[in-house]
Amino acid sequence: MKSSNPLSVSPVRAIELLAPAKNLECGIEAINHGADAVYIGAPRFGARAAAGNSLDDIAALVRYAHLYRVRIYVTVNTILKEDELKATEAMIWDLYRIGVDALIVQDMGITQLDLPPIPLHASTQMDNRTPEKVQFLAEAGFRQVVLARELSLDEIGRIHRRCPGTLLEVFVHGALCVSYSGQCYVSQACYGRSANRGECAQFCRLGFDLVDADGKTIVNDRHLLSLKDMNQSANLEALLDAGASSLKIEGRLKDVSYVKNVTAYYRQQLDAIFRRRKEYMRASSGTVHLAFRPQLDKSFSRGFTDYFAHGRNPGIFNLNTPKSLGEEVGTVKEVRGNFLTVAGVKSFANGDGLCYLDGQGKLHGFRVNRVEGNKLFPLEMPRGIRPKTMLYRNFDQEFERVMQKKSAIRKIAVDMRLEANPSGFTLDLSDEDGTRVSVVLEREKERARTPQAENLKAQLGKLGTTPFEAREIAIGFAEDWFIPASGLSDLRRRGVERLLQARRITYPQERRQWEQTAHPYPEKELDYRGNVMNTLAEAFYRRHGVEQVAPAFEREAPAGVALMFCKHCIRYSLGWCPVYQKKRSPYREPYYLVSSDGKRFRLEFDCKACQMKVCMEK
Repeated sequence: MKSSNPLSVSPVRAIELLAPAKNLECGIEAINHGADAVYIGAPRFGARAAAGNSLDDIAALVRYAHLYRVRIYVTVNTILKEDELKATEAMIWDLYRIGVDALIVQDMGITQLDLPPIPLHASTQMDNRTPEKVQFLAEAGFRQVVLARELSLDEIGRIHRRCPGTLLEVFVHGALCVSYSGQCYVSQACYGRSANRGECAQFCRLGFDLVDADGKTIVNDRHLLSLKDMNQSANLEALLDAGASSLKIEGRLKDVSYVKNVTAYYRQQLDAIFRRRKEYMRASSGTVHLAFRPQLDKSFSRGFTDYFAHGRNPGIFNLNTPKSLGEEVGTVKEVRGNFLTVAGVKSFANGDGLCYLDGQGKLHGFRVNRVEGNKLFPLEMPRGIRPKTMLYRNFDQEFERVMQKKSAIRKIAVDMRLEANPSGFTLDLSDEDGTRVSVVLEREKERARTPQAENLKAQLGKLGTTPFEAREIAIGFAEDWFIPASGLSDLRRRGVERLLQARRITYPQERRQWEQTAHPYPEKELDYRGNVMNTLAEAFYRRHGVEQVAPAFEREAPAGVALMFCKHCIRYSLGWCPVYQKKRSPYREPYYLVSSDGKRFRLEFDCKACQMKVCMEK
């Protein structure tokens, strides 16, 4: 909130666009396309077991990132077995030595290890959705807290007002888990694959029948737990005003095309906000120059939702498919023997991937072999497609071709000033962050036959493949001195090398030594949802006043408990919510989800908490 005192000046808040990287290539492209920070999986113990990276690759990413003042966060956000703690400690020291900026963690046992002075971020797997929990974590020493995806703008605002000095990280784009993060045990219960240990089996993307207490089928073979993908691009300014300081793109398993496109899109949106709202600024250096127009519907999505940003709404899930639909491209106008015509304004290319929903709501796809205007000749004619069927493009051949090429460069602005000195010439360089260096060319002076200023500027401005671009070049000569091109080239090269070295030396690395605290945890008892896997985690909670600490579900699975805790509510989605819709269901509860292998899951509706629970039936 702005002060009413005209003499007061509101502090400028640095806003971080946080992009995912499944590997080194994705991390570098996230930086090139505008990320202020990148999160990447550790060699082990990350919440995406398939997205681990070597120390050498992470070190290379750190070196590249720090040049642009971009931070690198490494995920170590699984719960840890007792015999994994020492290996985790050793790995954390390795990550510290290569310059990683922070660790994203879930297991409180990590805080009890012998840690280097590296900042810790509280993963969304900790289930961070109340002001009390966030305040506790901030007082415990966490630098940044990743909030639950389910929070509304108002709820984020309440947390920020309670914890104004705490950096709040919110998800703005990507896949959504139907259960609160860290509170899903169905994968472990059904398949022995723990989501809290990076091995989620994606149970929520399966098809289910919904039946009532009398065995009547309410819905047949639909994806009742599969949510659309989050897209908060329309709410970015509201999120900043609510108190968010880090805007996170989900996708540590996504390919490089997704990372490029989505990161570039959000970079453009944020920069437009910063031009209007001077109280916000970007958190890193350099200007991104794109060779394409970012479009979110060109990358993988299950359809978009802003989830609960403005409260509960029915459009957050897709009954028909958990797969990517892509962009709407038109409707089928006519179906002939080996081609179909399309009514719409979008153009097509050979190799495009299209899909459609049939009369039963099932998704089908086909590849376009040849295009003639609005005539599409599929590689194989799709079965059952009819006129007026809506077509979606989930693979754009031309767009992907652009994405496979160099699609962005990021340049740091630098000012140069060339002056004469008693023994030759001095070139001063100053970049956009205020880093300054000077280099000297010792050379006997000789007067030029023609004016040299413009030629000198042109030669000095040839920064080519360096990370810099010239913003202003000044020639401070009292006379027209001649400097050969080779001398200018050498001066410029040495100046760039020294500036790069100075930027690495002056990188503002944040160090934070973990201190043991004993302030009270918001609860006195922790059941299996506390995810306490090891004795160090238990010791942490007991020191903070928790009197009863149950073991993690993965250690000791209690019988008959809820396996998922969801803000998404099937009863609400079907129009039978007694609170919001005031409408009574024609079916008798309890309802059951029945999977294709015959497993039954009872649904419980906790209207007081506005929450749906999924429980496994024996």
